Amino acid sequence: MDVVRDFKNGALRLRVLQYAASAEVHGAWVTEALTGHGYTVSPGTLYPLLHRLQEAGLLKSRGDVVDGRRVRLYKATKRGKKVLADCRAVLADLVEEVV
Repeated sequence: MDVVRDFKNGALRLRVLQYAASAEVHGAWVTEALTGHGYTVSPGTLYPLLHRLQEAGLLKSRGDVVDGRRVRLYKATKRGKKVLADCRAVLADLVEEVV
């Protein structure tokens, strides 16, 4: 069991949910934003993650055209925003205790 990898994967899911809670986002934008935070995420990792979050009812999506390209835009659902708020509370408690 790789505890650090598991923690980073959880943080990755939270970051993606945070981005989608703030605005509609598409995969290429999410990849760039994650790269700015030190993540190296391939499309083969990101898109299955987006689909899992959508299947869990945390994201919704719609097709659109951005810069002349068809893209899928993702936005956090009401449930996704609630889950994000709950995770933030747990994370704040953890930071207070551990850091």
